[in-house]
Amino acid sequence: MKFKMKRLIILILLFVTSLSASAQDWKIYPYKPAGSLLSFPADEGRHPSEPTEWWYTSGHLTGLTTGKHYSYMLSYFYSPLSIFDGFRIFNISDDDLGLFYNESQALNYNILATDSLNIEAQIFQGGTETWHNKTDARGKSLPFEYELSAASPGRSLRLEYNALKPPLILADSGFFYQGATDYTYYYSQTGNAVTGTITLNGITENVSGSSWIDRQYGTFNPSNGQEYEWFCIQLSNGMDLNVYNLFNASDEIPDNIKYRLLSAYVSETSQYTTSDFQIRRLKYRYMPDSLKCWSQEWRITSPLNDVDILVSALHPYCEVSLPFRFYEGSLNVTGTVNGIAVTGSGFAELLHSYEKPDITVTDTTDLGSASSLLIWKLNNPDDGNPLKYNLEYSIDSLETFLPVMTNVADTFYFWDTRPLAEEKKIWLKVTGYSVDNTLKNSHVTKLRSGLTAVNETEYREHIYIYPNPSAGQFIVEGEDIRKVEITDLTGRTVYTSLMNQTRLSVILNTQYRGIYFVKLTTNRGATVKKIIIE
Repeated sequence: MKFKMKRLIILILLFVTSLSASAQDWKIYPYKPAGSLLSFPADEGRHPSEPTEWWYTSGHLTGLTTGKHYSYMLSYFYSPLSIFDGFRIFNISDDDLGLFYNESQALNYNILATDSLNIEAQIFQGGTETWHNKTDARGKSLPFEYELSAASPGRSLRLEYNALKPPLILADSGFFYQGATDYTYYYSQTGNAVTGTITLNGITENVSGSSWIDRQYGTFNPSNGQEYEWFCIQLSNGMDLNVYNLFNASDEIPDNIKYRLLSAYVSETSQYTTSDFQIRRLKYRYMPDSLKCWSQEWRITSPLNDVDILVSALHPYCEVSLPFRFYEGSLNVTGTVNGIAVTGSGFAELLHSYEKPDITVTDTTDLGSASSLLIWKLNNPDDGNPLKYNLEYSIDSLETFLPVMTNVADTFYFWDTRPLAEEKKIWLKVTGYSVDNTLKNSHVTKLRSGLTAVNETEYREHIYIYPNPSAGQFIVEGEDIRKVEITDLTGRTVYTSLMNQTRLSVILNTQYRGIYFVKLTTNRGATVKKIIIE
């Protein structure tokens, strides 16, 4: 009996031990995630066949003596130029006082290993910095444990890293096409415990905290002017998010993984990548020289895990000026995941800045009628919008403007201008503004004089668009329609056709889902209807 009991206890202990080992099987080199093109430690090192590569880390620290809160970002780039191998960016923030310190310098690599993480960088006009695997007494690398040492005048970090989570492999395989022509290999180490020391303005103290590591290599290179907004977010429920929007040459964000990506670490056995999410910008901030305006608050939502979080920049002026100008700063996060409240922290890296709305009135059809159609176009749609619009007019040579409508999201308006039919000089002003009124601009157009009223027959009820909503193929039907023109929410024309019959078949299945405006020009004027593509 005693023998059987002893044997049972041994079997239970072996079972528990095997479960523990299984849960930590990623903490053993070599490690290759299932379905991934990446392996460790090899892909922590340099890839000589790739033209661009960088090693990035950011984190949040607490002083063990003062209780002060700090954040930092450190990046090493391999991107040869002239006599240098690349450059290094080193930021430290005193988050309690809102003080931001930055140094960017060119460098050459004394050591840049290809089989593991082992960086020794000689900083131009500075000293030697290192970032490498920790080793045991026999000199063997400890899996996913690192030592980092970096310094600039009056500031330094000496930290030890211990990864608490396996790597987050973006796009499942770690490889995807990014932007119009580039590709990238990409993984993140989303949860790392850090301890060590920080020196700021000559004062050194011990710290502890958490960090994020990003690794990317391939042909994608932010130095080439490709603009994006990127966020790393660590949530209190253990979930971590890597989120970015990449803008194309038209300042738009196409709805696919090349331009929109949310990659989530859920647990050791669960992670995913999707483009099914939305970022809505809620606040903007101009920098002191007024040359750049960065977004500063965002609402990020996704139906997967019912993510709904509010992400806010901790400090507004965390700008890096070299080797190019961008924003890099700490974040505060609140919200819900699967209906449960969460908090969190993270970092934002913003290469896309925003401009005031550039508006042009494109159509003033049948002014003087009971349903005059005004259409304006936003010439710089960049997803810093949606904007709201106000419409005003002046009949006293721009001395005063009278309101027509306010706070409208559409880029068209039906205006009964018959009371103005006898006015000789009329100016129309369209004002567009962001949700927080930071980005704001107006366009003034002089309308034609001598407006006369027109007795308009209500023809719109005899024009039909079906099915609506549509999968992208629908019918336009009606009498006397001469032209069909379809625009998206930004005012961009996506379809135009003359119409010589009473029925036209339209195909828009190459366009993105959403609301489109169908402008129909007839012998008696024009009207605009909406079509929903889903």
